[in-house]
Amino acid sequence: MSDQIKFIVDNLNKEPFRKNYNLITFDSLEPMQLLQVLNDVLAEIDPKQVVDIREEMPEQTAKRMLSLLGILKYKPPGNATDMSTFRQGLVIGSKPVIYPVLHWLLQRTNELKKRAYLARFLIKLEVPSEFLQDETVADTNKQYEELMEAFKTLHKECEQLKTSGFSTAEIRRDISAMEEEKDQLIKRVERLKKRVETVQNHQRMLKIARQLRVEKEREEFLAQQKLEQKNQLFHAVQRLQRVQNQLKSMRHAAADAKPESLMKRLEEEIKFNSYMVTEKFPKELENKKKELHFLQKVVSEPAMTHSDLLELESKINEINTQINQLIEKKMMRNEPIEGKLSLYRQQASIISRKKEAKAEELQEAKEKLASLEREVSVKASQSREFDGTEVLKGDEFKRYVSKLRSKSTVYKKKHQIIAEFKAEFGLLQRTEELLKQRHENIQHQLQTTEEKKGISGYSYTQEELERVSALKSEVDEMKGRTLDDMSEMELTQECDEKKSQYDSCAAGLESNRSKLEQEVRGLREECLQEESRYHYTNCMIKNLEVQLRRATDEMKAYVSSDQQEKRKAIREQYTKNIAEQENLGKKLRERQKAVRESHGPNMKQAKMWRDFEQLMECKKQCFLKQQNQTSIGQVIQEGGEDRLIL
Repeated sequence: MSDQIKFIVDNLNKEPFRKNYNLITFDSLEPMQLLQVLNDVLAEIDPKQVVDIREEMPEQTAKRMLSLLGILKYKPPGNATDMSTFRQGLVIGSKPVIYPVLHWLLQRTNELKKRAYLARFLIKLEVPSEFLQDETVADTNKQYEELMEAFKTLHKECEQLKTSGFSTAEIRRDISAMEEEKDQLIKRVERLKKRVETVQNHQRMLKIARQLRVEKEREEFLAQQKLEQKNQLFHAVQRLQRVQNQLKSMRHAAADAKPESLMKRLEEEIKFNSYMVTEKFPKELENKKKELHFLQKVVSEPAMTHSDLLELESKINEINTQINQLIEKKMMRNEPIEGKLSLYRQQASIISRKKEAKAEELQEAKEKLASLEREVSVKASQSREFDGTEVLKGDEFKRYVSKLRSKSTVYKKKHQIIAEFKAEFGLLQRTEELLKQRHENIQHQLQTTEEKKGISGYSYTQEELERVSALKSEVDEMKGRTLDDMSEMELTQECDEKKSQYDSCAAGLESNRSKLEQEVRGLREECLQEESRYHYTNCMIKNLEVQLRRATDEMKAYVSSDQQEKRKAIREQYTKNIAEQENLGKKLRERQKAVRESHGPNMKQAKMWRDFEQLMECKKQCFLKQQNQTSIGQVIQEGGEDRLIL
């Protein structure tokens, strides 16, 4: 272990890490710091792994590292149990897990860099077979596989070219071709000089060209400064909007705080807590006790041999056979009451399981909400300490999130491009190192060959000539730029003519573009119509499928020999309803006939009763009138007393 740590420390102190560790400081690193060191080594192999693990969840960090180690074909020691220990140790930053990984990575860094680079292009993306039924997806997948094979071929050719050296004859031919090109450039420069010297005031024109270049650079600087000021103004307006929205949300929250809503929330919380205390937690506690009792029983039993296991398996098979036989007997008895009770029991168990699952989901959601609220409070305090602004809420936060999503999409694309550039830069840097090493080997071979041929120092002299020619080419390039400035001033008229031609061509292309846009708009409308027609047809097909399924079920139920199943048929139900309605109609018709027959006598009897009632009322009135007339001024003796009626 000490040799392993020493090797790790020595390599981390070298380029490109330069950690300046010793054995004591490295061994005293915290788990988070050790994970960051491992992440830095992985980032050197694959630039996409450049992450600050303090800003990342531990599960995401472990998943990302395990994925890259799988690509790099790292095999942890041990079996499946050790694999779970390895994953857990990687999450918590355990030294017995991290040290072997670092030792393995630092031993073969260059090889792993190449493997990580190739994994970006050679790890095949598996497409489900049901998606490959689509022609477009199948064609795209085929092109993807062809491009992968082409990349393999090109990479092999590139490696072969890197390993193969260039001959001295080829280098000499290249040198002679460059010398010829150099002579042609010298002649061209001389001709341009002669042409410029014939122009009047060429020094003044060169001065004006320099001033024009300076003014253009100043114009670009001012445009950049104007853009920065616009961005500052935009950020200030956004900050003002955030403050206004925050004030509005605070007022709205204060207005919505009613006693009814608070009471309702408290009642829901009390119901949930009472369910957890009275039902869920006791069941979980009972299950844990049973599991503990079972585990204690297993631990207390002696170790079992292979013969004991076979005997237990045979007993289990016998018991399963007996259970199946009992189930078959129960199904043969076909007791309807027991069947209904079992159905109700099954429904009750399903509802109970759903209730427990929802309670667990609610508990997890509450815990997650509490953790998120704590995190939000911490972030809000950090934000206030950083720039003095409050956390966004409500509609303002939604708008901010929508803007952030669009910017995040752009950022991810740019970040991916940058990561690809970094990876390509690393590869090119490595290629440059290999080429430099190969160049040194070729130079050594060339010097040896020159000494053998008796022309020692030829390559050095050639390099000096090339260096001098390079300096001359730089001077010639400066002169060429000066001549280009002068020729640019002479070609202004030709530029105007070309510009007019460009404008006319652009106008023609613009008209063609407008026509194409109209055609595209029409095709899109047609596509929308076809899509709506497709959805309508699809809905009709689904309705017909439902009707067909109902008709099939009806036919099965009608032709079934089971009477209970046959009674469920719609035809039987409708036949029963029709018979009931026919019986009811027959009774109503008989009642109507009886009413019709007795209607005349009943009406006559009712008239006689009305006449009798009028006659009796008339007699009553006459009697009362006669009684009132005879009783006026009459003395009535009643109960030994005399009364006079006036």
